[in-house]
Amino acid sequence: MANWRPLAVLCCALLPVLPAGAARVEPIRISTSELPPFSMEAAAEGPGALREMVAELLRRTHVPASMEFVPWQRAIYLSTSQGRSAIFPLSRSPEREHQYRWLARLYHEQFLFMALKGGRFDVRQPALGKQRRIGILRGALTVKELKADGYKHIVEASSVDENLRFLRRGIVDAVFGERAIYRAWLRAHNEGDYVMSEAQRTSATWLGGSLDFSDADAALFQKAMKDMVDDGSYAQILKKYDLPPGP
Repeated sequence: MANWRPLAVLCCALLPVLPAGAARVEPIRISTSELPPFSMEAAAEGPGALREMVAELLRRTHVPASMEFVPWQRAIYLSTSQGRSAIFPLSRSPEREHQYRWLARLYHEQFLFMALKGGRFDVRQPALGKQRRIGILRGALTVKELKADGYKHIVEASSVDENLRFLRRGIVDAVFGERAIYRAWLRAHNEGDYVMSEAQRTSATWLGGSLDFSDADAALFQKAMKDMVDDGSYAQILKKYDLPPGP
């Protein structure tokens, strides 16, 4: 059974009391995964930059919500199979364009390869490694993109930690994913035996909602995000997690 966790600290406790007579807003269910520094279920350094952004959006839009941390592929499934559901951080693409209501742009991700120093994958020349085994998060949009680019041996993992265990054990020769996530993992594990490529792809990441969200709902969330940018709240959250500025 899914373990839905109310956002008591980050969302519900921050929601102001609605004016008398205000229309009741149906709660939403949000799915995400353990993806430091973007979303963390229980970490000393905080809940994660994008989780804090989502909580602030909910506070400003007066929308109650619950959150579940699940493997990424399940998060995708839940967000497309249940009403009043949302997911983050979700890369926007032509393939997904009509599968979601795009509620708020959260960040601009950069995707790259990471490998062991002196290993079999040369991060300086990734195109020469198309016959190597590449680890990637199951359900990630980049699985199909890497295959389309000619990387023939893709090994999918259920989590970032599992993906990196595959790399350490030699099951894969390199992993592909978001730069800030890998940097956070390296800092947390005090690791120095890894090297990264230059960014191979960039993608806007969003809070994506199920299609029963209306255009008015999306406009409400996007206005709240604009207000966060304008009043400096957005930049403060990024700075807290040592992330570069700009959505």
